[in-house]
Amino acid sequence: MGHEIGWSIILVLVGGIVNGSFAAPMKRLSAWRWENIWLVYAFTGLVIFPWVIALATVPHLAGVYQQASASVLARVSLFGFAWGIGAVLFGLGIARVGLALGFAVILGITSSFGSLLPLAILHPDQLGTRRGLALLAGTVVMTLGLVFLGMAGMRREREQASAKASVRSGFGAGLLICIFSGIFSSMFNFAFVFGEDLRQQALQAGVSTAMAGNAIWALSISSGFIVNAVYCVYLLNKNRTWGAFLQKPAALSYWLGAALMGALWFGGIVVYGMGAAALGALGGIIGWPVYMSINIITGNAWGFVGGEWKGAGRLALGYCLTGIGILLLAIAVISLGNVT
Repeated sequence: MGHEIGWSIILVLVGGIVNGSFAAPMKRLSAWRWENIWLVYAFTGLVIFPWVIALATVPHLAGVYQQASASVLARVSLFGFAWGIGAVLFGLGIARVGLALGFAVILGITSSFGSLLPLAILHPDQLGTRRGLALLAGTVVMTLGLVFLGMAGMRREREQASAKASVRSGFGAGLLICIFSGIFSSMFNFAFVFGEDLRQQALQAGVSTAMAGNAIWALSISSGFIVNAVYCVYLLNKNRTWGAFLQKPAALSYWLGAALMGALWFGGIVVYGMGAAALGALGGIIGWPVYMSINIITGNAWGFVGGEWKGAGRLALGYCLTGIGILLLAIAVISLGNVT
């Protein structure tokens, strides 16, 4: 049993690393505006890949949806739509405060809301068990790590302000965007947890445990695409940036780079779903904070690689490394609580 739990946690961690890397290519797409990058990413990662994977791994997918109740389909779609709002705010937030701090704030809030609320609503009896207590303790530890990462980000902004006076001009608004993004983004895990009946329908249709969650992802993520597409089209019209899609010589490489973002994002989701399913009935609750924590760590690592911490002092770097260390401790606490 412990061996199976260990491999499940590894899958969740790998999913977090892959998903946490999805925004890294944005740094190399500077000739495109945000809306150009985000629309291509959204179409590939939120429509093409989810449905291709779902159709390939869930036989008789249409029949699975027909067998599911209207209320379950509505919940999955509605939570996916709400997550789509968070996804738009995510892109705007990291564009203002950077990958490192943006990932920390957004995914930290997403982790807390996305795991504790479903546990309290669906499995209140589990709060006092070893698993529940480990989740609560791990969330508290993780929150402490986020405090250090937040302190690191704010100190970094102050230290870089002398070199770039514009760096802090939008920091307050960017931080507020990140907070709201975290709240809405937690709805993504709500779709998975509260869409359990849909996953059960897929299992009854003969889909493997590892792939049954793809029926949920395709529906919820596509619902979220609607918000992303509408906002991107609005910006493309407002800024008259449609022409950037056809600019040469970078056009093809930019299309591929934005599509890579979509592949990384959804690829991480699929691997996370496999790990969460293998963790059992509480997999979507227990695995979520672990997944989010490694997401944050990966985002910070890419922030370092991308030069976001250039010019930051030792104290800011010390806060950041301390925060990452505490997040790793939170992962260990939650994981040990699930080893029997």
